[in-house]
Amino acid sequence: MKRILFVLMAILLTTGMITAQQKEASITVTDSATYDFGDINEADGPVSHEFTILNNGEMPLVVTNVVASCGCTTPEWTKEPIAPGKTGIIKATYDPSGRPNRFTKTINVYSNGKAGSYALTIRGNVIPK
Repeated sequence: MKRILFVLMAILLTTGMITAQQKEASITVTDSATYDFGDINEADGPVSHEFTILNNGEMPLVVTNVVASCGCTTPEWTKEPIAPGKTGIIKATYDPSGRPNRFTKTINVYSNGKAGSYALTIRGNVIPK
């Protein structure tokens, strides 16, 4: 009798854990994870692009950190939890000063919606002064 109760209890706990694991946040970008600025003039100063992120999961999405691949790119992001089905913003600002020629930069987004990071990319070509 104790074995049967133990087995039933183990099944119930396992089923509950599986259900809890299935309900989570999920991060995706609504358009594209890559943005090409094309040709930009160094003299015009910094340029920005806003990536719209969507929580297509069942729990609130919390963006815990956003890290750019270099100091020439500054990220900003939605700090409040993003409800299921709602969107937030990751803004990437690139400073072309002293950086002529082509560039490709990565922005890593850390959240409870994906193990590891979700990568965004900006690229373009800086035309010197």
